[in-house]
Amino acid sequence: MDNSQAPERIVIDHEETKLSAQQKPSKGGWRSAIFVIFVEVAERFSYYGVSGNLITYLTIVLGQPTATAAKNVNMWAGVSMVSPILGAIVADSYLGRFKTIIISSIIYFMGVLLLTLSVSVASLRHHQSIFFLALYIISIGEGGHKPCVQAFAADQFNDDVPQEKAAKSSFFNWWYAGIVSGASVSLLFVVYVQDSISWGTAYAILAAAVAAALGLFLMGIPTYRRQEPLGSPFVQVAQVLVASVRKRRVDATHSDCRFCSEDWRVGGHANGRSGFKTLARTTQFRFLDKAMIVDNIDASSKTRNHWRLCPVNQVEEVKLLLRLVPIWLTSLMFTIVFAQISTYFTKQGSTMIRSINGSRFQIPAASLQAINGITIVIFTVIYDRILVPVTRKITGRPSGITILQRMGIGHFISIFTMIIAGVMEAKRVRVARQHGLIDLPKSTVPMRVWWLLPQYISCGTSLVFTIVGMQELFYDQIPEGMRSMGAAAYISTVGVGSFLSSAVISIVQAISSRTGHQWLVDDLNRAHLYYFYWMLAGLSALNLCFFLWFAEGFEYKKIEWNDPNEEKISLNGYSNNGRR
Repeated sequence: MDNSQAPERIVIDHEETKLSAQQKPSKGGWRSAIFVIFVEVAERFSYYGVSGNLITYLTIVLGQPTATAAKNVNMWAGVSMVSPILGAIVADSYLGRFKTIIISSIIYFMGVLLLTLSVSVASLRHHQSIFFLALYIISIGEGGHKPCVQAFAADQFNDDVPQEKAAKSSFFNWWYAGIVSGASVSLLFVVYVQDSISWGTAYAILAAAVAAALGLFLMGIPTYRRQEPLGSPFVQVAQVLVASVRKRRVDATHSDCRFCSEDWRVGGHANGRSGFKTLARTTQFRFLDKAMIVDNIDASSKTRNHWRLCPVNQVEEVKLLLRLVPIWLTSLMFTIVFAQISTYFTKQGSTMIRSINGSRFQIPAASLQAINGITIVIFTVIYDRILVPVTRKITGRPSGITILQRMGIGHFISIFTMIIAGVMEAKRVRVARQHGLIDLPKSTVPMRVWWLLPQYISCGTSLVFTIVGMQELFYDQIPEGMRSMGAAAYISTVGVGSFLSSAVISIVQAISSRTGHQWLVDDLNRAHLYYFYWMLAGLSALNLCFFLWFAEGFEYKKIEWNDPNEEKISLNGYSNNGRR
């Protein structure tokens, strides 16, 4: 298959197109998705109200060392972002996305409520076990909520209607801008309440936001499109793998090979046509093709053995999953860089001048993360309204550039994020040394916190490209019955990245301590944090090389429309098909 060719476009009769455009669906579309977007905005408001300033609570209130607190933050964030895998399995296989969202939201609310009590009730205030129990109950709620909400919102757009298909690509941009807006408001407002009023009041506000979000979600019930769970998709994956192994000696290249054409198809109408959609056959992972070859044993059997013979569509769905694995792995380095925002970026800011024009008001160090969010919102508008139309004229693609091209740009920018962060940290340490503050870690370094703006802006810009690209890739290129799992897969990169960030910190501490010059110590003036940042920049550059290599050979999903009365048609007009 030559993927360098431009994707074919389906030619539809004018009258059919006109009819489709005039049809007003009773459910779904933007009017349904907007409910879900606001729910996710409230959830992100709550989550970042907890995570954004968590390292401050651990170090100041609970008295943990900086490195220990950073690892605890990364560990909790990692669990919160990996648990969606289990939530996705439950949603796709048993409960469905709608019910999973409701149940997980209730669990989430209970966690935030317990967190509020743990910091408000005097007898519980210094019991770390209660505090961490509440945090991990929130992680459980996050596990069910996070993978389902985005997939449920995207489900409101029908891929068979061109207008809605085009709107879905724009949806991912505005989805991310919305949730970042919620996070940014939290980092400005809630963090200020935590630092200036009380932790209990701040967490009570978050609990109220979660309750309001659940109520808002329930208000939209009459407008939602719902998809029932299709059973465990892992069984279907296992069947293909087992069948391929059982037929490993079968020659798949023989001209007389007959393939199983029975598919689990999505029937119905698209653009006025009757028939069914199937995945087009691809040439990658050819060893899996043996699972769909009809041999003598299959031909003589009256019924199909699902563990010996699989239809073409089922085999191609497994190939979709395998293609995403290297992209997932090469996205981990990016999330390790992203993990520094809520840990060492925040600690950097806490040592600098944070007052405005000499006033007594101090900008909370954790609120600096809002700069990252504001950058994302602004650049999302620029990307969606300016960059996409311009690149669309050049490439002819509805999305302007392909998803992987978008992600690759984000990876490239992240390298400069770490370089800039290292330069700014080296300057901060130099100023501290010039003023004799090297051994005074609690003293304020006479350097404005605005010097950190470039690293936050650079990071926010990279997120617009990479994270939004990952969201779209792991929704669009996943089998339809596993779309909650697709959302969980992209979210899990953030979680695993947090785990890896903790591991990298431990390794760096162990190695640098042997030289007598630890890179990461509590006194940032004595630390060599800039070496750590530059090391991450080097690893990111190496990772980008691997990403580009895997992206070069990536084949996007291709869908064919089979009509018993017509010739097989390619439906790639509104997809990012081709390489990269």
